[in-house]
Amino acid sequence: MPTIAAVTLGCKVNAYDTQAMVEKFQQAGYRYVDFGAEADVYLINTCTVTGTGDHKSLKLIRRVHREHPEADIIAAGCLSQIRPESVALEGVRLIIGAANRAKVVELYRQALEQDTPLDGTVSLKGIPFEPLSTTCQEGRTRAAMKIQEGCDRYCSYCIIPYARGPVRSMRLADVAVEAKRLKLAGYKEAVITGIHLMSYGKDTGDSLLDAVKIVSDEIDRVRLGSLEPKGMTPEFVGGLRGIRGLCPQFHLSLQSGCDAVLRRMNRRYTAKEYLDACVLLREAFPLCAVTTDVITGFPGETEEEFEQTCEFVKEARLSRLHVFPYSRRTGTRADSLPGQLDEAVKRDRARRLIEVGNKLEEAYVKSLEGSVSEVLFETGTGENECEGYSGSYVRVRADARPGEIETVRLVSAEGTLMHGKVIRKG
Repeated sequence: MPTIAAVTLGCKVNAYDTQAMVEKFQQAGYRYVDFGAEADVYLINTCTVTGTGDHKSLKLIRRVHREHPEADIIAAGCLSQIRPESVALEGVRLIIGAANRAKVVELYRQALEQDTPLDGTVSLKGIPFEPLSTTCQEGRTRAAMKIQEGCDRYCSYCIIPYARGPVRSMRLADVAVEAKRLKLAGYKEAVITGIHLMSYGKDTGDSLLDAVKIVSDEIDRVRLGSLEPKGMTPEFVGGLRGIRGLCPQFHLSLQSGCDAVLRRMNRRYTAKEYLDACVLLREAFPLCAVTTDVITGFPGETEEEFEQTCEFVKEARLSRLHVFPYSRRTGTRADSLPGQLDEAVKRDRARRLIEVGNKLEEAYVKSLEGSVSEVLFETGTGENECEGYSGSYVRVRADARPGEIETVRLVSAEGTLMHGKVIRKG
């Protein structure tokens, strides 16, 4: 039986695509092995969000060929899409970008028959959404479900619209099919994801709320991926409130709490509009978690502007911050902006903001003491205890069994870990 190994660089959407392609190979008779093992085929799903992502992708391709010279390499993903010539390195048999991933086995066999490397990338202009499916993710508890592809926002720092192409959405009928598939596979929670999830239905006329409702009809818990602040209208938030099993954790991309920096980033909201979105969500979902991403050291960012962001995340009472120092990306408008900052300054600001974020997260977890939450338990920790995540994505430890959703009273916080007591099973 031939073997395949795979690795993902980059985001969770990339991880979903990797798993879908691996399962195509498994259906074709391949056995999956760990990436560090000997394999006939190595699938490397590349990332190009930053120059560092490019470097890591190319370095990994070279290392795999050096260590496994007889194996074939498939270079997939975002870097392969925008710069296929860069990944056409020794050992690469197939290059595949952000389309035709469902045909990865067919394209690989074509490359074998031709006995020559094959560039399977295609133009993304005008192509439809490519339905992919998976049945094996993170054990049997939580699964990602990608229902949207592409982005047309063109933030000044971001290469993704070029790497992922225009907005494409999964049809509601296909959403229903995939939700049923995940239910039959035993999943208790679905994380609905996309490259720009709030753009779902822009090309088809379908509604994101309708898609979420369809998934909630099949899966016990539904969690949303990254959302846009301006999409948090009273109508949308009210619609979310009526969805059974929706997890009260909302990831609203921020990037900066300073309006001047947001304008340079070409983000399409102000700090006040972001704050208004937080208020709407908390009115509809008391004690909900609002998490975010922030970039530090964007071109031209002054110390005063950075301090505005630090004060803003405190005012917004955000529950968790993912902080990234700005990374220049060739092909984006931000790459040519004046005021590029020293790497040490960007890293120092990231460190300082992470410290603020850690305190905010601990304060949020502490605020939940005495409340009741549904917890999906996942991992045994010994002594009859188990850890899992609440709807607001707080790590909870209690006397429970893996794979079960239990009603838990959150008793005492220990940093970002909450100790709980099961008060109702099932």
